[in-house]
Amino acid sequence: MSKLYLQGCGTALVTPFRGGAVDYDAYTSCIVRQVEAGVDFLVPLATTGETPTLSTEERLRLLDITRKYAGGLPLLVGCGTNSLQGTLDNIRLLGPHGADAYLVVVPYYNKPTQEGQYRYFKAVSEAADKPVVIYNVPGRTGANMTADTAIRLAEDCPNIIGTKEASGNYQQVSEIIRRAPEGFSVLSGDDDMTFAFMATGGQGVVSVASNVAPSEVKALTEAMLRGDFLKARELHHRLSPLFRNCFVESNPIPVKAAMAKLGLMSGEVRPPLSDASPKTEEIMSLTLDELWK
Repeated sequence: MSKLYLQGCGTALVTPFRGGAVDYDAYTSCIVRQVEAGVDFLVPLATTGETPTLSTEERLRLLDITRKYAGGLPLLVGCGTNSLQGTLDNIRLLGPHGADAYLVVVPYYNKPTQEGQYRYFKAVSEAADKPVVIYNVPGRTGANMTADTAIRLAEDCPNIIGTKEASGNYQQVSEIIRRAPEGFSVLSGDDDMTFAFMATGGQGVVSVASNVAPSEVKALTEAMLRGDFLKARELHHRLSPLFRNCFVESNPIPVKAAMAKLGLMSGEVRPPLSDASPKTEEIMSLTLDELWK
């Protein structure tokens, strides 16, 4: 298979709801907006998309729409579960619907050891028909993948092409970037760390905030990739309140509140999440005013 190289701004797409149902029209409009803003790749059916609340039929229709309107952009599709069989079932289900690569989270709840993580991802990579990107987010999964394990997988598994790192551990991230083989992408899973990641040698970000401000987040990663650190720093400071405030409540509650204020969709989320509090509504309104004042 051809080697996919991910860099720049990838948007972790939200899933709009209205009256409890997926709002496919709003979703389509959001895809078109992302493409027009020039983002580099799209990430459907991940955490930000509330994927655990979606039916199989909903997931397939969303992925078909994403492929249709993506304008040829690579699709990094969320497939991970907390069992090997479940993840492989997702890969077989979603692969034929336009996935270019699979985003696979470190298994949650089980708390696997480093050796367990290694064997799991090696098995996934060997079974997958398309490239795999690791997603390390210990704040959600309860298990961190160390730099040693990430590099071991990068070196031993040619079908693992990168990692989305959301550990919040800069020392760990720096070590992965330092030791990563050529062609292995280290992507920030935290918008507010994008500048630091890329200054250290990382390749980009899987962004939540780019749902709201795709042109601006794209401009930040583009400036970093061309080495224009002064421009990138200016954009980082401009975007930093949005980056932080997208997490004043559980993701994607705040980002959906912001998108509702922009008229892009309703702010509705599915249980077990609850809609944005009045305080969050106020924070996101002020954040948007500051961003585009």
